[in-house]
Amino acid sequence: MSMKKEDAPHDNWLTPDEERDWRAYLRMVTTVQARTAHDLAALGLSEPDYEVLSTLSERTDGTSTLHEQATKMGWSRSRLSRHASRMEARDLIRRAPDPADGRGCLLALTPTGRQTLGEAAPHHVASVRRHFVDRLTPEELTALGHIARKLSKDQ
Repeated sequence: MSMKKEDAPHDNWLTPDEERDWRAYLRMVTTVQARTAHDLAALGLSEPDYEVLSTLSERTDGTSTLHEQATKMGWSRSRLSRHASRMEARDLIRRAPDPADGRGCLLALTPTGRQTLGEAAPHHVASVRRHFVDRLTPEELTALGHIARKLSKDQ
């Protein structure tokens, strides 16, 4: 149910243009994410699988703490732990006790995980290009990147 501005309890409601732009932003994020997720699924990976694999591959030793990885992904440690269990069952990563934190664990890329990422990465980059980068002019992409970084900063 939608409230009309005149029915609003305060004066802070979005103008029609603001609401149009907000809804367009939501549709954009949902659409691009759904399309790239669909392309990853065709490779047997979810977006979280790909993010875990790619961020681990950025580390020299292919290892990160569960806590660091959860923070980077914006997930709780318990949610990532459950997801890591599923990835471990597929031999994409392995978990080991964290010697620096008796309650924590380390996530490490396995050779299978590294190979899976190596095979998926070119397809994922092509998907991001097809559904995002190539649909914008260089100027639009620069502006969107600036806006994204601005909105991603803590207030």
